[in-house]
Amino acid sequence: MAGGVQRSGGEAEKPYEVFHTDCPARDVVDHVTSRWGVWVLIALRANSLRFYELRESIQGISEKMLAQTLRALVQDGLLWREVEPTTPPQVTYGLTEFGREVGEPLTDLLDRVTRRLSPRDAG
Repeated sequence: MAGGVQRSGGEAEKPYEVFHTDCPARDVVDHVTSRWGVWVLIALRANSLRFYELRESIQGISEKMLAQTLRALVQDGLLWREVEPTTPPQVTYGLTEFGREVGEPLTDLLDRVTRRLSPRDAG
């Protein structure tokens, strides 16, 4: 990445201007690094989860913020969403290949941080 320009995956001749506010790559990074985006990606690293399972696993997130975060990550292509037509509908989320690729360094970061914390800091 030279001078803040990164090549897009499918269009080698058209660079992303990642330091410009209207760059789509910047939007994806904003969604991933949002307050809850990181935790959603890490929570889904092992397996897919239903909405309520995600809500219970990520302490402190409201249903509204979880729904907004999931919607943005699905639109960015990081998550897939499957709706089972039951009453009430069961909605399951999981990582796409792109989501796994982006989530891997986040998981590594979390692992590094937790390894470095002393036991009294961790609780």
